[in-house]
Amino acid sequence: MNILRGAAVCGAILLAGACAQTATDASIKTQQSHRLIAKTFLDLPAWSRDQHGEALHAFLKSCPVLVSRAAPVIRDVFETPPDWRRVCAEAAQTDPDDQVASRLFFETWFRPYLVTVRSAQDGLFTGYFEAELRGARTQDDTFKYPLYGIPSDLISVDLGRFDGRLRGRSVIGRVEGGRMLPYYRRADIQQGSIGRRAKVLAWVDDRIDAFLLHVQGSGRILLPDGDVLRIGYAGNNGHGYVSIGRALIKKGELSAGQAGWTQIRRWIETNPQKADALLAENPRYIFFREIPGDGPIGAQGVALTPRRSLAVDRRYIPLGAPLWLDTVWPGGGKRPLRRLMVAQDTGNAIKGPIRGDFFWGYGQDALAEAGRMKSRGNYYLLLPKSTEPPSS
Repeated sequence: MNILRGAAVCGAILLAGACAQTATDASIKTQQSHRLIAKTFLDLPAWSRDQHGEALHAFLKSCPVLVSRAAPVIRDVFETPPDWRRVCAEAAQTDPDDQVASRLFFETWFRPYLVTVRSAQDGLFTGYFEAELRGARTQDDTFKYPLYGIPSDLISVDLGRFDGRLRGRSVIGRVEGGRMLPYYRRADIQQGSIGRRAKVLAWVDDRIDAFLLHVQGSGRILLPDGDVLRIGYAGNNGHGYVSIGRALIKKGELSAGQAGWTQIRRWIETNPQKADALLAENPRYIFFREIPGDGPIGAQGVALTPRRSLAVDRRYIPLGAPLWLDTVWPGGGKRPLRRLMVAQDTGNAIKGPIRGDFFWGYGQDALAEAGRMKSRGNYYLLLPKSTEPPSS
């Protein structure tokens, strides 16, 4: 998916005696040099203190996908794929508002596995959020920065159809005079090169917020009549992403370590005449689509739940699986952040066996937590008990 994809957001999440579960002592080693070590729920730090019904609400959103598609598996780790159908049927019979029943559901149907890597280092958890902007359907003196849908002349070429060695790779561009050319860069689009080729979904009042929306990938537009327009990522212009923070550091305008979003915004507000040129340092441009109903939508195709959805690397963690997160709150302190999450999203920067992006929700509080989250920690993968390790 991806929501305000640059950042991330994370958090932490039953009755003591009932938590014990039978588990094998064997650690399961994968070809990616990470291991899944079978544990019991008594091994999960602060497990009994969470509000497990909140996680059950999030998990229930994943169930339709889990039972309608081929079960996601971790290759070369388990001999038997997870039986999500039976687990989800039981989940549907459990009241998420009943915290004890919700906790017992997870204890009864799942087994936790500590995810470790050969280097024995802790994982990294960042945060992301859904942008919230003020906008309107029509342009005026206040709302003058456009958010475009997919342009009619933008084309994507699947190179794998021409050469099997290029399977999975594509090229984005436009055709002019019978030749395919790179699509317009941000600087060109800012100067009106798209013209009427793309529908404007909304006009917003702040170009900095609009740019941040491009970085994050989705957001909520608060309209003058009180309605909310939710939009999400639909495509891009094919150019690579360039950090404007790094551009300011390179120009000597900001120092390394002091180029966070707050400092970048302050610099832009202080130098409005240089704003367009700075934003154009990032040639990548995002196009959007309207998202009806609940949202934002993660990579699994379901609406994300604030403080319960986690973006992961799907090479190691199957989307839809619950995860017990063990990290600390943003800000560099030692306050534990432990809670039950659900893997429902991915991200370009979320790579590795123990890597997560914590979805904080929307609004200024979510932005504040997401922007300063860079926490070390670990997580435990919860898999249905029907999932059996390899026999050999």
